[in-house]
Amino acid sequence: MSDGQARSLVVRSFHTPDETRPFEAGAGRMDLVETPHGPVGRAVFEPGWQWSRHVKPIAGTDSCQAMHSGYCLSGRMRIRMDDGTENDIGPGDYLFCPPGHDAWVLGDEACVMIDWSGAARYAKPS
Repeated sequence: MSDGQARSLVVRSFHTPDETRPFEAGAGRMDLVETPHGPVGRAVFEPGWQWSRHVKPIAGTDSCQAMHSGYCLSGRMRIRMDDGTENDIGPGDYLFCPPGHDAWVLGDEACVMIDWSGAARYAKPS
């Protein structure tokens, strides 16, 4: 978008994303909307989803190399960094997650997250 457009009101909807990237085995998807500051993603991680099973084959890296800055809308997820540290996130939680991690859904509810820093490269072949 040009600089002039960046000064205008921008309203985008995840109901009509600019791009949708499905995960392996129907385990969810990343919907992207373009903004003047880059893409914003809404990820839907279905129960049973795990990065190392459902996105690693797409990304082609040993662990997730995307940086995430996001907000959890629903569901729960555990994140394990390459150094072994872990934490869980759930509804209402903000997260900053540097590259080098695995993650998986906890429980039987889909985890839905908004990500405004890692969406551009996430679940995209490298």
